[in-house]
Amino acid sequence: MSSQQVDHFPFSAVSGQASFKLALILAAINPTIGGVLISGPRGSAKSTLARGLADLLPGHPRGSASADAPLVAAEFVTLPLGASEEMLLGTLDLQQVLSNQNVDFRPGLLSKAHDGVLYVDEVNLLADNLVDLLLDVAASGINRVERDGISHSHAAEFLLVGTMNPDEGELRPQLQDRFGLSVELSNQYSTAERVEIVRTREAYDRNPRQFCLDYAAEQGELLQKILRARKLLGSIGCSEALRVDIAERCSAAQVDGLRADIVWYRAALAHAAWSDRSAISQGDIDTVEELVLAHRRKHKTPPQQNSSQSLPPPPAFRRPPAERGMSSDDRGPADNAASKGSNSGSQNHDAGESGDWGGMPPQPQRAAEAVDVTLPRGQMQKNTLAAIESQRDLSGKKKGSGATGARAIAAASTKPGWFATLVASAGVWPPKKICFEKQRGAVPVLHLLLIDTSASTLGHGPFSTAKAVALQIGEQAYLDREQLAIFGFGNDRVDTLLPRIRAPKELAELLNTVPAGGGTPLREALQQAQAYLQQIKRQTPAVKIRTYLLTDGRTNATMQGITLLGDCVVIDTERSSVKRGRGKRLALELNADYLPVPV
Repeated sequence: MSSQQVDHFPFSAVSGQASFKLALILAAINPTIGGVLISGPRGSAKSTLARGLADLLPGHPRGSASADAPLVAAEFVTLPLGASEEMLLGTLDLQQVLSNQNVDFRPGLLSKAHDGVLYVDEVNLLADNLVDLLLDVAASGINRVERDGISHSHAAEFLLVGTMNPDEGELRPQLQDRFGLSVELSNQYSTAERVEIVRTREAYDRNPRQFCLDYAAEQGELLQKILRARKLLGSIGCSEALRVDIAERCSAAQVDGLRADIVWYRAALAHAAWSDRSAISQGDIDTVEELVLAHRRKHKTPPQQNSSQSLPPPPAFRRPPAERGMSSDDRGPADNAASKGSNSGSQNHDAGESGDWGGMPPQPQRAAEAVDVTLPRGQMQKNTLAAIESQRDLSGKKKGSGATGARAIAAASTKPGWFATLVASAGVWPPKKICFEKQRGAVPVLHLLLIDTSASTLGHGPFSTAKAVALQIGEQAYLDREQLAIFGFGNDRVDTLLPRIRAPKELAELLNTVPAGGGTPLREALQQAQAYLQQIKRQTPAVKIRTYLLTDGRTNATMQGITLLGDCVVIDTERSSVKRGRGKRLALELNADYLPVPV
């Protein structure tokens, strides 16, 4: 153990967290597993164990490269959330260019993490451009730096360890799949465990150096056991029956691709080596199953289930006071249909007494045929009161020819390109002209759909219409390679129907199984959307956000204090010539564009 790392809290001194420890040990034995993702709340020893792992990874020999040279612990490199691309990849050393006319690259974090641990705390908040770079390097094991005609590459093989708090947002599926193993932690401890953890921590804080020396023997034994297991990997066998078992269980879990099969085999191999066995056993397969599948399992049904038994009973949702005294002729067709519990493509249900149409059980409804709606592209135009009152909505106007597409690319950035500047000035300093770097790639775009799934949307087609419009938005986002997220609000709750991912090609199957029922928690949905978008903006400041609120407008909720980042359009799905909802007013209150669906 190097003097630089001697004060790390020892891995073997951490109490509890057996699954987490096992995952890290397996990754240390067989680095081809691909890293470990730790999901859990604060205070569950995520970073402590991750740092302790570096002491168990044999790094480069100290001094000579002979087989007898003592090993030093591997590097532990932390990737900050606010890191730049140059900090991660490496950068041109301008001082060397100016002083010696030599082109030198200053190593980045990836170079330092080679044969060690690259640790990302709150990896789900990592900026998209850094995620893309990590994906490229993790796949190839090579870091390639291209800058203004200069190419540099170096090996970058590291154990990626990421932590995340699931309450703070989802992790991009592409990066999530790159983590070989995943552990879900809890910070619930027994009284005895809490006392032991506090006592151990107090001892470490009093004298970190002595504490580490007290655990040096245990750390040494652990390291030697990992080294022995590494040597055994190449000699361990696996029966055909166990290979078939892995394949069948991966298929049953509906995992994407074959990465889970490969990682499962490698993890079972590492566990057999750790247990000093010559062949993989059924116990090895079973032990690592949850570590491999926890973040890869797919569900046949969306988060909001079709069965009314799986949903909490919705409270009675009464019509607004202004409508309670109306006869069936005074109310719009959607009111009458909803109060009778009817909907297109499903059986009729009694909505209960006094027109409590929110009391009916959730009902599925398929998307309607293509709806004739011209969706906004490019920069949306913000609403004004005059535009609302004069009904100059998006359905009756066209964007100017100067509007840019959804994947518009800025011509240049404000960041100087120093190498290009030096070349253009023939090495003369100060340069006569400063060149600026071109904007790399397209501006990321996120489409957030808020779909009203309350019972009032079931009558006369608002719900099926909303699904059709959502499909239209999703199809265009897929063609433009943009991101999509979908929230549903109904039955007095807000559900994530689709987490933030690149828009999928097939969306109809998901939307068609989403039911509607209960009350309309519109304000709660918008509050959640507001917090969600603020988090996305902190994570990726350059992201372009477009929010679509698809609703029949049947709510008395106030929008006071709610501001959605980016562009917003209210799509009024009420299919009535005389609209009794309040879609236009919602658009005005949200400073959004208003788009009614043609009757």
